[in-house]
Amino acid sequence: MQSPVPSFIHSLRSLSTMLSTAEAHCEKRKIDPDAFLTARLFPDMLNFTRNVLIACDTAKGLAARLSQTDNPSFEDNETTFGELQARITKTIEFMESVPDAAFDGAEDLEVVMKFGPEEHTFIGSNYLSGFATPNFYFHMTTAYNILRHNGVEIGKRDFLGAA
Repeated sequence: MQSPVPSFIHSLRSLSTMLSTAEAHCEKRKIDPDAFLTARLFPDMLNFTRNVLIACDTAKGLAARLSQTDNPSFEDNETTFGELQARITKTIEFMESVPDAAFDGAEDLEVVMKFGPEEHTFIGSNYLSGFATPNFYFHMTTAYNILRHNGVEIGKRDFLGAA
């Protein structure tokens, strides 16, 4: 399997840029950053911070699972834009540490994940295309939508990132 890491790192860098834009938006307009960090699209949905954390966890988890590398544990205690930026940086650093060769044969690897009391088994290629990638982009998109809904001037080019 070709390493999936570069495309996820590219998107995480885009997320980092969007966070910087949101932080500047707060500073310029004298808005409490917490208004963005805790914002939700709907009361029963996760807030902005959780969406960023889950995007990071999904990216590092797929790199770890498909390369059969230990998945580093992060505490999920981020409460500021700076701490979220550090989380993205740690995630990228871990992903960059996984050599491309570690993904050789990963398309046929059995990946077992637990969701509460339930356990799901995937084949590597199905895990990547049917779970990890859509889950990552769901949370990336939700984070983007929360910022956009709250007036941050970002658009499709910001989401897609520099080519």
